[in-house]
Order: sequence, then structure tokens, then C-alpha cells
Amino acid sequence: MNSAVPADERRRRLRQRHAAERRFRLAGAAAVLISAGFLLFLLATMVSGGLRGFTRTQIALPVDFAAAGLPLDPGQLEGREGAASLAGAGFEGLTDHAAIAAFGPHGARLLSDAAWISVRNAVRRDPSLLARRAVIQVPAASGIDIAFKGRGTPEAEAEVASLARRSAISSHFNAALFSAADSTDAAAVGVWGALKGSLLTMAVTLGLAFPVGVLAALYLEEYAPRNRWTDLIEVSINNLAAVPSIIFGLLGLALFLNTLGLPRSAPLVGGLTLALMTMPVIVIAGRNAIKGVPPSIRDAALAVGASPVQVVFHHVLPLALPGILTGTIIGMARALGETAPLLMIGMRAFVAAPPDRLTDPATALPVQIFLWSDEVNRGFVEKTSAAILVLLFVLLAMNGLAVYLRNRLETRW
Repeated sequence: MNSAVPADERRRRLRQRHAAERRFRLAGAAAVLISAGFLLFLLATMVSGGLRGFTRTQIALPVDFAAAGLPLDPGQLEGREGAASLAGAGFEGLTDHAAIAAFGPHGARLLSDAAWISVRNAVRRDPSLLARRAVIQVPAASGIDIAFKGRGTPEAEAEVASLARRSAISSHFNAALFSAADSTDAAAVGVWGALKGSLLTMAVTLGLAFPVGVLAALYLEEYAPRNRWTDLIEVSINNLAAVPSIIFGLLGLALFLNTLGLPRSAPLVGGLTLALMTMPVIVIAGRNAIKGVPPSIRDAALAVGASPVQVVFHHVLPLALPGILTGTIIGMARALGETAPLLMIGMRAFVAAPPDRLTDPATALPVQIFLWSDEVNRGFVEKTSAAILVLLFVLLAMNGLAVYLRNRLETRW
């Protein structure tokens, strides 16, 4: 019996296989294009809304310091005593009166609530202003800022047009965005307070999770006996890496706040909580990197008289370090973008000053973005997008560092 397939049938099947392969390639290319399209849409949306947050509208405010008669001595404006005398000198009232005199009865509404701080800082930089009249650049109110950028109400746009005819309004780079903290005034907010809180939190996370995670990976891979307890530990670590982050927030709330009594809304507690979440990721990445070291390295080191500890720390660990660092940075990037655990431990407080210590009240950049996105004031919209761009830049920098370390330190066998 002849079981050979006819030539026509073979060609038909071959055409079907080639057609299926082409369809698969097209489906893969379409998936990549769709993913890239969504990514580009996200970036375009964030950039278009966030770039406006990096600029600030300012109003040229003429202030007659000589006529105001502020109770200040130009020779005493240095040091702490000068700061104390400036604090009670009445710059708020002076700024409002100057705005009313320059722009009419509703002139004070054109200025940000923090405009008087610019006037005070100008006097502190140049005490000679107290004896003369000067024009000070002060931040505009949130509604005027939005209108100047083309998205305001008709009333605000009319005010902007009036200021523009007098050449009293302009737009400048918003340096305060990177030096200020949270505020009730959208024109005065900044990301530095939240960013500093995130950096302090990440420092605590890295300082705890990295050494403990690496040592745990070394022990499980090099020293732990193979029995049911070791298997249970390995399964538990793998499961912990997949636990939702809010569970770690509940654990941090119960352990660090309610049991140990650590300060609420502090980078110390946030770092400890995120360390619990990041440690399983570092252990898994560390074990995989250690497994990737060839057994011949261990055998050669033992053959020349190295002890087991020397083999691990002088040979295995340095060769596995690139993979460990890559996994650690990726885990830290994930922790940096987490919001739910930090909300559970109270890092959503209104913090108007950047933290100086690990126990000071602080918030984190993702939490700050979440809080600003819930504000009614439209001025917070662009500040939210700007903060998102800052967070994306930090995350991209961390992932870029991971790629660099992998390519720079990786050893190919």
C-alpha cells in the first residue's frame, strides 16, 4: 500500500503553513504597534499637560516700600534675627495694597496667596529696596495662570488681556516646582517635599531589603539543606512576591504603627513597609543570579584551597552581582511607584515643608500625585501632570541604571 502524500497535497499544506506563519507575524507586529500606540498616547497626554506645569505666570507688581514705612532696619536683615523681623513686618498687607493701587479694587485677586513671599524675599536679597519704589515679579493667581496659558474663564482671560496691554504679565520657568513642598495654593506648590520623602523612604528600603535579601538568597542557594522546610520557605517567598501591595500596607500599619509605636507618616515607617514588599523580589532575583554562576567556578576555587565561605563571597557573589543589582533596581522602581502601602501608614498628610529626618512627617511622590489629582482647583491639574513626568523620569533613570549595570558587569559564559 502506497502511503506517500501526493505532490499537490504537500504544496497545499506548505502554503497553509507559510500563510499561518505570515498571519502570526502580522498579529505580533500589530500587537507591538498597538502597545506602542498606547504608550505614545500616554506620554503625549502627560507631556502636553505637564509641560505647562514647569512654567509659572508672573505679574510685575510695583511696590512703594518707602511710602509703606515698614518697621525694618536694613542693617538687621541678616541671619536668624533678620528672618524673624521679616516674618512680622506685614508683607501680606503691603502686597495686597500694592496690587489694589496698581490694578484696581480687585487687584489682590490677581495674585497668588504666596505673592507676598516673593516681595519678602526680594527685600531680604536687597535691603536697599526699603528706601525706594521697585517692581517685583510675583506669582499670579491660579485662575490667571490658567487663563494666560489659554484655558481660563472669560473673566480671567479679560484680566489677562488687561495685564498684557500693560506688559505686566509674563511666563517663566517654575523653579519653585523643584524647591517647594505642598500648598493649598496651586501656584505655589512644588514636588521637592514629596520627592525628598520618596528618596528618604527608598534609602530605608534599600538599606534593609538589599543586605537581608542577598544574604537570604545566598543561604537558600548555597547552604540550606534540601528538605520540606526549605521547600516551604521557597514557596512562601514566591507567594509573597505576588501578594498585593496593600496587604503589606496593612502589615506595616499593624506592626510598625500599632505595635511598635513608630511615628506615623514618616519615611522610616514607609521604608520599612516597602522593604517587606521588595525583599521577596530581591531574594528571587538573587537566587536566579547565583544559579547562573557555573559550578566549575566553585570547583576551581575549592581545588586551590578556598574555604566554602571564600568561594561564596570571593567568587560566586561578585559574578552574580550584576543580576542581583538588576533585580534590586527593578524592585526598587516598583516600590517607588507604590501608593497603597503608603496610604495605609498615613503618608497622605498635608506636609508643607520637606522632611529633614527619617522620623519627620513626609509624603511620597505617588501619594502627592494622588492627592493633587483629587483637588477641585483646576490649577492642580497641570501640576499633577508635571509631577507624573518627574516620577516617570526617576523611574526611567532607575531602569536605565539597571540596563547599564547589566550590560557593564554581566559576564557571558
